[in-house]
Amino acid sequence: MIRKINAPTLKAMLKDGQEIALLDVREDGQFGEGHLLFAVPAPYSHLEARIDALVPRRNTRVILIDNGDGLAERAAIRLSAVGYTDVACVAGGVEEWANAGYEIFKGVNVPSKAFGEMVEHIAHTPSISADELHDMLEANEELVVVDGRTYEEYHRMSIPGGISVPNAELVYRIHDIAPSPETTVIVNCAGRTRSIIGAQTLINAGLPNRVVALRAGTMGWHLAGYELEHGNTRRYPDVSEEGRVQARKQTKAMAVRYGVRRVDLITLENWQADTTRSLYLFDVRSHEEYVAGHLPGAVHAPGGQLVQKTDMWIGTWGARIILTDDTEIRAITTGHWLAQMGWEVYVLKGG
Repeated sequence: MIRKINAPTLKAMLKDGQEIALLDVREDGQFGEGHLLFAVPAPYSHLEARIDALVPRRNTRVILIDNGDGLAERAAIRLSAVGYTDVACVAGGVEEWANAGYEIFKGVNVPSKAFGEMVEHIAHTPSISADELHDMLEANEELVVVDGRTYEEYHRMSIPGGISVPNAELVYRIHDIAPSPETTVIVNCAGRTRSIIGAQTLINAGLPNRVVALRAGTMGWHLAGYELEHGNTRRYPDVSEEGRVQARKQTKAMAVRYGVRRVDLITLENWQADTTRSLYLFDVRSHEEYVAGHLPGAVHAPGGQLVQKTDMWIGTWGARIILTDDTEIRAITTGHWLAQMGWEVYVLKGG
């Protein structure tokens, strides 16, 4: 028999401080139409392919939710068959949660996007409109436009003159892109969140330049009637030794300010052997660097995307997270955001 719980019980479980994986087993379209805030998308059609990465510890407390149509029960049987020992379903599914008076959220990556809105509200992240940027470009002001999305997104469409610098790379690379403190740095994405997070990352690092987010990103640029570029290949340059020194100094201060702790390899190995806590080990560098060589067991999760889509990589709330790169710079850049989002996050010493 599959154990079932009601909505108030789940509500209490989400607040009890213990690890929990709340998996929504409906398909992506259904998930986007309405889901619980802390639910992680784990479509039934891809469940076995994703479950090991999302919930690596087999004795994790796993709660499955659906539309009340029996899908969660079928998913529970499949998870039990591959070794998960503590699985339950929400009776009545998402509708029952709503009927109990609890909130439903639309869209995807809602926790990360909500966090971005909170960052802008609390930090008052400065921003400019597409018209303002256009006027600055027309006036040949000293500026750089850095695109905080993935290179693939940038390659499809970008702001004229923009450079691909995914958010986790910003502190690491910006000193070679804008060596003069007189250069204005504009961070864009497709819409809002990564523009805000990217700009605030540089501000948090103490960059002396004026740093602003482009409101509404490439979408806003297009809606304002300006042409986007397509097929661009401009990417961040290699890091100079001077740039690396500056970035390391800034991220060291960020780690202290935002409570990003460091652990050594022995601690990592001990935690990997601990069956009582879930552990996620992420390599936040570029795909090329990851492929060239990475720690055994490390999952590639580019830092900017990890902050933007935590629920695509981390299925267990309350787990430990260890980030690694080669210099600690990008790991700390990523970690200082995850720490503010409430995750227990560490950086591996020396990468």
